[in-house]
Amino acid sequence: MSAPTAKDPDALPQLVGDFKPVDIWQAHINRLFYGLLGTRVREFYQTFAAADYRLGYALAENYWRQSVSRAQAKKGELKSAPLIVMEWGAGNGNLAACFLDRLKELDTAQAFFPRITYICVEQESALLEQAKQNVDLAKHKERVSFECRAVEDLSSFGDGTVDRIICNELWSELPTKLVLRKEGDIKEEQLRPNLNEKRLADFPEWEKFVEAFDAADLEALPSFASFLGDLVWEREYQSVDAKTFPFRRTVTEFLKGIDEEVLVPYNVGACLSLKEAQRLLAPGAIGFSSLDAGTADPRVLNDPEKPCYTVQGGQFSFMVNFQLLQAVALHLGIQTGIIESQRDFVSRSLGARVLNVMDLLASHPYPPEGEPWELDAFILRTLEAVNQTYRSSYQRRIEFPIAEGAPAKERVELEALLRALPGHGVPDTIAYLTEAEIQAAMPALEKLGYENEGIKEMLQFPAQPVDYMHFSFTGS
Repeated sequence: MSAPTAKDPDALPQLVGDFKPVDIWQAHINRLFYGLLGTRVREFYQTFAAADYRLGYALAENYWRQSVSRAQAKKGELKSAPLIVMEWGAGNGNLAACFLDRLKELDTAQAFFPRITYICVEQESALLEQAKQNVDLAKHKERVSFECRAVEDLSSFGDGTVDRIICNELWSELPTKLVLRKEGDIKEEQLRPNLNEKRLADFPEWEKFVEAFDAADLEALPSFASFLGDLVWEREYQSVDAKTFPFRRTVTEFLKGIDEEVLVPYNVGACLSLKEAQRLLAPGAIGFSSLDAGTADPRVLNDPEKPCYTVQGGQFSFMVNFQLLQAVALHLGIQTGIIESQRDFVSRSLGARVLNVMDLLASHPYPPEGEPWELDAFILRTLEAVNQTYRSSYQRRIEFPIAEGAPAKERVELEALLRALPGHGVPDTIAYLTEAEIQAAMPALEKLGYENEGIKEMLQFPAQPVDYMHFSFTGS
C-alpha cells in the first residue's frame, strides 16, 4: 500500500494502529517519546526537579529532621546501620544531587550522611545516562547507584530494606486507565492513533513506517520524519470486567461516588506502586513521598469537563487521582497517608514561604495578552528583575526558547536579554522563589507593574483544585 495523499479525503486521517485501552497506548508512546526525544525532554516540559534545587533541599531538610527525631526517640538505634534512599523516576539526577548536597551540609555530626546509599531508579535509559553524567551528582559517586528499570520491577530489592522513597512527577506517567460508569457497567476509554493528514506526504514508505511504529523500533523510526506531535487520537468506550482491575473493590466503590458517564483517571501504576513501596519500606522508615499534579477534590473528579490528561510532544501525562490513591492506601492498611499541596510541603520544610515563577507571573494585575513573543518579553524581564537579588549556589543557565513571530528588532533585544541572564540566576520558569527573595526584588518588580499586595495574596492562596500535590506515608 502506498502512502495516502492529502488529495484523497477518503483516506484521511490515516490509521497508524488499532483501538486499545489508554494505558496500553500510553506505555507505547512513552517508549517512543523517551527513545526518540529523551535528550530533549526540557524542550517540551519542565519538572520541579530538572534544574531548580529547592525541592531537593526541601526533601533533604525533611529527611534530616525526621532522622534526628527518630534517633532521639530510639536511643538504642544501631548508628552504623545502612540507610537506603530510593528515588523513582530519577530523571537527569538533579534532585538526587541537591538532596545529597543539602543532607551532607545539614549533617554536621556525620550521623546519617555516611550511612546513605542513594539508588536512582529510572526506566528510560536516555534519562539515566543524563543522571550518570550529572557533574553535581558525580561528587557523591560513592553514595549513588543507578538502576535502569521500571518501578514495577523492583523484586530484586528485599522486603523492608529501604528507609526513604521519593517519587517525583512519575505517577502521572505510569499506566493509567480512564474509566466511567454507565447503566451499571464500567467502561474504559480506548484510543486509536491516526496521522494528521497534513503530514502524510512526509511518509512515502508508509507500510515500513507503520511496521516500525507498531514494533516501537527505535532503530528504524529515526529514519522517518518526526511524527509524535502530529498523532490524532480517536476515542471509543468499551465495557470492561472490573475483576481484571487491581484493587477492583476499592475502584468499584470509588466509582459509585462519581456521576454516570463522568470519566475519571484510574492511575493503575501509581496504585500498584503504593503496594511496592509498602513492601520495600523498613519498619520505622522515614517513608514514602510522591509529588505530582492532580486532585483529591471530589468536585473536580465529578466534573465532566475536567482535563484527564495533557499531551506534550505527543506524550500523555495524566492527572493523578489522589482521592482514589488514598482509598487504595487505606485498603493496603496504610493509616498514615497525608495529602497536601507541594508548595505547602516545600514551604514548611524550608521554613520559608515560597512561590514558583509561574505563580509570581500570575500575580501581575495586567499580564500581556498579545503575541506569544510579548509574553516571552514579560517573562524575561521578570526574571531579570528577580535575578538582581536571587543567587543560586548552582551554575545552571536557563533554557528558554523564544517564540516564533517576534519582529526582528524585538527578537534581537530578547535574545540579548536572555544571554544576559546570569548563570547563577533563576534556572527555569517553575523554580521556587522565597518570599524574602521576592521582597528584595520588589523595586525592580514594581517597575514592571507588579504590586506587593497581589504577591502577598498569591503567597497565601490555598492549593488550586488541580495542583501539584504531596502524598506521603511513613513506614509501619
